[in-house]
Amino acid sequence: MAYEETYKSPAKPHSLTLDRRAALSLSGVEDVGSFDEQAVQLTTSGGRLTIRGSGLHMEKMSLETGEVLLSGRVDSLDYEDTPEARGFFARLFR
Repeated sequence: MAYEETYKSPAKPHSLTLDRRAALSLSGVEDVGSFDEQAVQLTTSGGRLTIRGSGLHMEKMSLETGEVLLSGRVDSLDYEDTPEARGFFARLFR
């Protein structure tokens, strides 16, 4: 039986700064799921984040550094926790 070890890089710290509901700066971004002028879905080291608003524009995006800058009117920020990775025995003995 083959054993495969996967390496995950350490999670980057996640933070966000919202300035007057018009400019949002994020760090710790791992992936961008989708974005348009009304909603942006991101995967961060702190969980899934959905940003809703109007006129949202991605000013800067760097997945290498984990930084994203958004402009536009921000109406809501919703986090969804990502489920923990479960091992073989945890899945077996539910």
